[in-house]
Amino acid sequence: MKNKLTLSSNYTRKKVREYLAATQARNTQLAYQYDITHFLRSGGKIPATPRCVASYLAVHANTLSLATLNRRVVAINHAHKDKGLKSPTRSALVTDTLRGIRRINGSKQRQVMPLLKADLMKITRKLTGLIGIRDKALLLIGFAGAFRRSELVALEVEDVRFVTEGVLIHVRRSKTDQNGMGRNVAIPYIKGRHCPVRALKTWLEKSKIKTGSVFRRMNRFDQITDYGLCAASVALIIKQRVRDAGLNPEQYSGHSLRAGLVTSAAQAGVSSWKIRQQTAHKSDLMLQRYIRDSQLFQNNAVSQIW
Repeated sequence: MKNKLTLSSNYTRKKVREYLAATQARNTQLAYQYDITHFLRSGGKIPATPRCVASYLAVHANTLSLATLNRRVVAINHAHKDKGLKSPTRSALVTDTLRGIRRINGSKQRQVMPLLKADLMKITRKLTGLIGIRDKALLLIGFAGAFRRSELVALEVEDVRFVTEGVLIHVRRSKTDQNGMGRNVAIPYIKGRHCPVRALKTWLEKSKIKTGSVFRRMNRFDQITDYGLCAASVALIIKQRVRDAGLNPEQYSGHSLRAGLVTSAAQAGVSSWKIRQQTAHKSDLMLQRYIRDSQLFQNNAVSQIW
């Protein structure tokens, strides 16, 4: 009886750890691990004192963005909670230090350039070879679906269903859907050589991928591997392709595809609720920055009086 109870107890602890780990997305877990590693390499330790954390923030205030510093504080807090330790991040010293950094350095986050439809067409027009077919499908589907890079790399053949009107893509989990309820994204056929649906069909036919990851790594011999792309690879592909098209790669990132769809749709006069249907934004408030920036030249005050 004693052994049975011990086995049951060990099993229970294992399941508890498993369920606790599931409360955070894999990318979030990796980000926290990276944050803690950076903190420790910078002289920090767990458990840490409020003065230690405040000093860390002050040292890196001019080299890291405010968003990154905030995430580091969250990671340090989690590291203490996981060990049953009192977190130093709630202290007035740490919160006041963050507030001071925000006031001095400002809280404006880096905004990347949206990859607009016209630029996307220019980029995909030049793509050739098997890797070019992959990247064309990746860019066009990423743009048309307003997908985050994590959603793109998680896409599997089983999530893709071609229908008469185009393609239905099932997103199993996303940043705003951590419970995995899932949603379907519709991408219709469009006329011309830049159709996202046809580009995806061509990639799947040429690659002969029948199951598993849709977008995969390729080795130095341009052979398709069994391994899917990682989120960082999407950003690198975008940077490489915009550079090849004569654009500044420093201005673009993995978010440029999603931002590009929103901005291009707003410029075309698409209603905000139809844009949200594609992006899964919860409210118009989250779209306002893109819409506002896309309409800066519409009915501009200068053009009205000149």
